[in-house]
Amino acid sequence: MQVHREEFRVCAMCRVLRVNRAGYYAWLKSPDSERAKEDERLLGLIKHHWLASGSVYGHRKIAKDLRDLGERCSRHRVHRLMRTEGLRAQVGYGRKPRFHGGTPCKAAANLLDRQFDVTEPDTAWASDFTFIRTHEGWMYLAVVIDLFSRQVVGWAMRDRADTELVVQALLSAVWRRKPSAGCLVHSDQGSVYTSDDWRSFLASHGLVCSMSRRGNCHDNAPVESFFGLLKRERIRRRIYPTKDAARAEVFDYIEMFYNPQRRHGSTGDLSPVEFERRYAQRGS
Repeated sequence: MQVHREEFRVCAMCRVLRVNRAGYYAWLKSPDSERAKEDERLLGLIKHHWLASGSVYGHRKIAKDLRDLGERCSRHRVHRLMRTEGLRAQVGYGRKPRFHGGTPCKAAANLLDRQFDVTEPDTAWASDFTFIRTHEGWMYLAVVIDLFSRQVVGWAMRDRADTELVVQALLSAVWRRKPSAGCLVHSDQGSVYTSDDWRSFLASHGLVCSMSRRGNCHDNAPVESFFGLLKRERIRRRIYPTKDAARAEVFDYIEMFYNPQRRHGSTGDLSPVEFERRYAQRGS
């Protein structure tokens, strides 16, 4: 009735809707309830965390953010407030299912064998690359992910999907983490990962090579999952005007959001950085 007051007379609306006119005016004068005031305050916090996530978090993750701040609210209440305000999580898009049993790896043994849950950092890494569209041409992003925390420990971008791209990503991971000899590095059987330069780099740094079965993306599922998040939450929404713009967006997503802030289901809904911090505290 409030919305349509300029179009229709109040008495006419009350008669059609069978609402007592005196009761309607009394409702207009009544102050907001304490519950409504609290909802308004919570909604401000919800909007802040939703925007801070790049407009990708849903009600479950935002509810955890609020509880970390000491707020006492259920995820159902957060869901109701977000739905009322039109705040939605970014959701995936349909993909045709691909099934491939795989064949025995001829390049290197599949030492990882889908054992994605490891108990210590820098014992098993996974690598792959993907493409990003810009108006200046394609850019390619290679990443190295620590399977312990799902943190992106190394990454590189180039305008060519060559061996130098993946070696640069691995070099940045080695420089940042300084893993002990024997750290497993898993990848697919792409030509860049079967190259002499890749094998030579692994050997010179005491890293152990592991490769997926041919044509089986599920053998490298954690990296596929990361690329899915990246494309769904940032890249898929735009074609970047320049290659530098794409690089800046990837930096912001990985270093400013995904690693330090984004909650991950495999780490108890902690961010990769927070998960490793708590692990280090337990060991000290």
